[in-house]
Amino acid sequence: MPRTSTDASSDDPEHAPRRRREKKKLLAAAVRSLMELRQRSDMTSADVKTVARTLGVHERTVWRRLEKAQALGTADLPERPRFTITEEIRIKLAYHHGNIKAVHLEMLDEAADARDVPSLSTLHRTVKRDLPPGDLAGLREGIPASRAHDPHLRRPPTCRNEEWEGDHKQVPILVWADGRLVKPWVTWFCDCHTGMTMGWAVTPHYPHRASILAALRACILTDEVHGPAGGLPRRIRIDRGRDFLSGRYRSYGLLQCQVDVLPPYTPHRKGSIENLNRAATSMFFSTLPRYTKAQKLDTKRRVGDKDPALSFEAFVDLFAKWVRTRNAEHRMQGYGDVTPLESWLSDDTAAARPPLEDLHVFLLEEERSTRIIHGHGIRWQNRDYVGAWMTGRTGTQVRIRYQPHHPRAIEVFDAHTDQHLGTAHLADEASEDEIRAVYEARDERVRRLRRDLADAKRRRRRRFQAVTQAEPARTAGTMTRAQAAAELASTRRSRAKDDGVPAGYMPRRVTPGARWAMPAPASTEENSTAR
Repeated sequence: MPRTSTDASSDDPEHAPRRRREKKKLLAAAVRSLMELRQRSDMTSADVKTVARTLGVHERTVWRRLEKAQALGTADLPERPRFTITEEIRIKLAYHHGNIKAVHLEMLDEAADARDVPSLSTLHRTVKRDLPPGDLAGLREGIPASRAHDPHLRRPPTCRNEEWEGDHKQVPILVWADGRLVKPWVTWFCDCHTGMTMGWAVTPHYPHRASILAALRACILTDEVHGPAGGLPRRIRIDRGRDFLSGRYRSYGLLQCQVDVLPPYTPHRKGSIENLNRAATSMFFSTLPRYTKAQKLDTKRRVGDKDPALSFEAFVDLFAKWVRTRNAEHRMQGYGDVTPLESWLSDDTAAARPPLEDLHVFLLEEERSTRIIHGHGIRWQNRDYVGAWMTGRTGTQVRIRYQPHHPRAIEVFDAHTDQHLGTAHLADEASEDEIRAVYEARDERVRRLRRDLADAKRRRRRRFQAVTQAEPARTAGTMTRAQAAAELASTRRSRAKDDGVPAGYMPRRVTPGARWAMPAPASTEENSTAR
């Protein structure tokens, strides 16, 4: 007769401890029942034989357990004395960064008799039994590692536009931007209830306030380019980034939404956007060329590190297609096996949408002082801005609102009525060739300074002789007296040149204590008499 899977598992030695524990529990429960029968004077030897035959033990074993239970007053056997983790051992584990072998050696050194110290295998078993994995990880690596073993609760379902989460994500690929290989950054927001990616903005460098304002504008608008999802959220969860917190929550406050600034090092409290970051990395970024976290061929080379990189424009186009595909086709099992777009459209909660002209106020920085339209336009930050709508408006007092780090255009409003007058563009903007020439000159200057600094560092570097026993450090290398004198003389000449002292000038030295008669300066009366 072939054995079943249960029979096969019963012969497995790995399951023997578990089977013994289960048999002890069953025997304790059976003895407890026999004790109740004996108290009622209903117990017979047939009952003991039935328990022994059912549990697969000897009849005498059941009688002994029954007698011991009657003597102790309980069917549960007292636990054997065993070695446990104490507070002192926890401190030793923290001191040795969780190294159990080092803790065992220290215990052997401190003990008067080595037989009083448990074996290394016993210490390993006790640590595994008495210490939770989170405590052991915290003793080894610190509190952030311990938090990885904590369960995190899910927030209850709400409605669309109830909660948004925003974050920055550095894309782990290299793209060409303005002749350089860079890692772009994505700033985006997602809706926690529907999983919808509301809006995003990409920059080829570290993001700033303008990235956040551009992403928020894309989130709120519901036109053909940005829709159909959009509107104003009731709550936004963000981290403590300076760019998110700049301007005293000005944009968020004007949008009439609550801002939850999360404590540092708590990414689990904005799990929706963190899941979106991980999904983008595993499902999209890892498939692009020049992925910086690809498999390693050796200690330096990775798979595909010689492939041609995408241009910044091509990457943005592919990223936009992936976001649209994820919103419209990706089915989420945790949301009822529907796509984010289907979840959004099935929710009939009204979405608050501000007027388009109000976005100029909400999502732009405002210049505090007022300006006047002159014949050459509007003067701001030593630049002239002009627009066709300025015709006939010379002398009008206006206010300026602008997008940070984008000085090519500004939005102009009437200073008294706050009416939007129009957009003004930079009048004398340099051409792309002129701007490129300026940046090339700056790069050349930086390279020259780096060479000078590297040479100076090489001269300052001091090497010391290797030692095999305790002795003072000695400088390695040799230098003659002539070489030392020549270098010191060169240093003095360079200092004198920096101080404006003529070459070959030797200042007068006065020997201390010498009885020399020094000429005193002539007084004013003597000078007038001499005249």
